[in-house]
Amino acid sequence: MTPPPARSAEQRKKDTLHRLENDVDVWVATADPDGAAPYLVPLSFVWDGATLLIATPAESPTGRNLVATGRARLGIGPTRDVVLVEGVVQSVTPEDLPEEDAEVFAGKTGFDPRQLATRYLYFRILPQRIQAWREEGELPGREVMRDGQWLLAD
Repeated sequence: MTPPPARSAEQRKKDTLHRLENDVDVWVATADPDGAAPYLVPLSFVWDGATLLIATPAESPTGRNLVATGRARLGIGPTRDVVLVEGVVQSVTPEDLPEEDAEVFAGKTGFDPRQLATRYLYFRILPQRIQAWREEGELPGREVMRDGQWLLAD
């Protein structure tokens, strides 16, 4: 099977934004600050145009790692059309998350951590680097955001 031709930088950015705005699930990779093995989990997310919002139990390995390191790596989409996001993380308690944000999260993901007995934290992930590619032909130029700035202006 012949892979499709490489997309332009403009199309990659457009497709990346489409994934961020429309996808619901993301793989979240974190690591313990003491050098323990990386931890990978699937979570739901909401994109607000600048940050991704996720939620996970505060005492889970992911929750502890996010609080301890303030960093995460996210994978969105299938392996042959992937968006990788590296970002800095801010933890937010359910009490400190604006009600509107909690409602948007619950509405889009179908999951409301505020209703659970287990203590959850929300995490805002501010992308610092985003890469997007399909197949080998798109490996060159796969970076669409660097140092928190889109490489193409809107």
